[in-house]
Amino acid sequence: MAPAARAVDCSDISYAGNRYTICEADAAKEQLRLFLRDGKEQVFGHFSSIEESLAEEGKTLSFATNAGMYHANRAPVGLYIEDGKEEMRLVANPGPGNFGLLPNGVFCLREGRADVIETLAYRDSGTTCASATQSGPMLVIDGALHPRFLPDSTSYYIRNGVGTSADGRRVIFAISRNAVSFHQFGSLFKDHLKLPNALYFDGNISRLHAPQLGRSDAGFMMGPVVGIVE
Repeated sequence: MAPAARAVDCSDISYAGNRYTICEADAAKEQLRLFLRDGKEQVFGHFSSIEESLAEEGKTLSFATNAGMYHANRAPVGLYIEDGKEEMRLVANPGPGNFGLLPNGVFCLREGRADVIETLAYRDSGTTCASATQSGPMLVIDGALHPRFLPDSTSYYIRNGVGTSADGRRVIFAISRNAVSFHQFGSLFKDHLKLPNALYFDGNISRLHAPQLGRSDAGFMMGPVVGIVE
């Protein structure tokens, strides 16, 4: 018998002198979900807490990563919708930090597809997402790197993010395994993964749950998390 297809395919790669872990899935076939709070409205905070909650439903978490910036109380900084319920509204104006480095964007989950959409395009399109998380900055916008990214930048951090294909089926999450610049990280999605749109999730707090690789990062409590459920 042929082996069962994996819900997500994770691998360690090298590109342009930097090391990354990438996890790719078909959004038309897999169950992508956002996680923030449990049934008692307590923040999950850790991959293990999500796993325990899913186990009660007879389900497993085959992949997860932090998915957007949050305040000290783990509440989302920007738009956050989970299973049709909006916790935080869209933030379209400039602001401090990476989130406010416009253009930023929205990671939108709908039936059979996942899309990274620039914030103003999302606002003006009237798109309805079953679940969504806003973060920033955008890494790749319609095939072009964010205009503020500098090839000679000296700002290097561990970074994670997500990119999607034009048809919404191909979704690739990436986390760097060494410190990289925004320009280097964006180039991974644009030039190597060939994705037209990609969104930055966060920096040094970035973590990955990839059982396929024997990896489930621990650390401080997280805010929003995106995962694939089986």
